[in-house]
Amino acid sequence: MAGTTVTFPSNGSQASGYLAVPDAGAGPGVLVIQEWWGVNEQIREVCDRFAGEGFTALAPDLYHGTVVPLGEHDEAGKQMFAMDIGQAAKDMGGAVDHLLDSGAVSSKGVGAVGFCMGGGLALWLGTVRPDAVAAVVSFYGIIPWSEAQPDYSKLTAPVQGHYAANDDFASPDAVRGLEEQLRGLGKSVEFFTYPDTDHAFANHRRPEVFHGEHADTAWQRTVEFFRTHVR
Repeated sequence: MAGTTVTFPSNGSQASGYLAVPDAGAGPGVLVIQEWWGVNEQIREVCDRFAGEGFTALAPDLYHGTVVPLGEHDEAGKQMFAMDIGQAAKDMGGAVDHLLDSGAVSSKGVGAVGFCMGGGLALWLGTVRPDAVAAVVSFYGIIPWSEAQPDYSKLTAPVQGHYAANDDFASPDAVRGLEEQLRGLGKSVEFFTYPDTDHAFANHRRPEVFHGEHADTAWQRTVEFFRTHVR
């Protein structure tokens, strides 16, 4: 199942993304937020996979055309920290509105799922668009930007997290602190830590860290979570 590149308004300008629609022509909406590599083949394949599960999935291109080759960590880090957070918020918000207005979404709200950098942005989006984000799933994501620290008191969506046991980016201490913070605010949260895994264990395009068994478990949990909460 192949998707298409679409453009949509982003607070007075234009943004683009990759859209995958299920065979039925419509399904619950899911926003897929990129890793620090950009909207690459793997992220497009994630959208296609959601479409195969009956969802309509859109990955907004927060790097506006730039894709960093896998393995070039220094360049990916530069792109991540050079990204305009304010513009990223507009692009994600525009993507949410585009999904809901597309005619290909059967749900009243959308799910937001992100990976690495995108996992943190999915959490943040849940706090800035509580009107539209019905559920958040974060794959090994935290917030690395001081100017984008979420006000979790505004979060209304339930949260599911998938984290690696061995991770310098989303360390076990940082993940535990985030979970405690959310629970302390009375939020609905379930975090899973997968043994013998490294950061990006669900990225099938990175065989050096990919863990098929745990990636499949995390995927099934994500799909079930969205089917429960995105209606």
